Amino acid sequence: MKNDKIKNIIFDLGDVILNIDVPIASKSFADLSGREQSEILTIFKENELFRQFETGLLDEATFRNYVREILNFPDLSDEAIDTAWNSLLLDLPPARVELLRKLATKYRIFLLSNTSSIHITQVNKILEASTGVEKLEDLFEIVFLSYEMGLMKPDIRIYQDVLDRAGLKAEETLFLDDNADNIRGAAQLGIDTIHVQKPVTILEYLKDYAV
Repeated sequence: MKNDKIKNIIFDLGDVILNIDVPIASKSFADLSGREQSEILTIFKENELFRQFETGLLDEATFRNYVREILNFPDLSDEAIDTAWNSLLLDLPPARVELLRKLATKYRIFLLSNTSSIHITQVNKILEASTGVEKLEDLFEIVFLSYEMGLMKPDIRIYQDVLDRAGLKAEETLFLDDNADNIRGAAQLGIDTIHVQKPVTILEYLKDYAV
């Protein structure tokens, strides 16, 4: 159901615009290191690898060295680490980009993603290969990335920061994310939300907004 008050739309990236499969990354590192995938998941969780990299506590070089350290694999190349880290990034359907372009003629549209610099570099390559659009900034008024902001969803401060920096009113703003916790975080500020759940995509969720 379309909310006629909406003037702004904020999109998550993974599994909203770009298809992803997060467990593939841990499997890739398992294959590289000869360990079980479950062990890799435990190591990453105990060392808060995602959180540290995606809030900017680690830069790219420090991240790669940290991976070598926690996997006890000092000879692992930068390229091998980046390839394994990026393996969770799948395809970006061109129809979703066309939808964004259509929506941008009627609404202010933004991106808010928990992500890392290595992922964003690869996402832009996928975006250009599939649609001819060079970078995410070409699609959105502002691209908000967790590693640049020092905050991650569902921390309520990240949504407030987006509202403040873009000059948005919560009640005029719609936020789409595939993570229920992230949706609840935004809703606490009075932002209207849509919980994106596969196999339904933004093409269906936003069809009333695009007409």
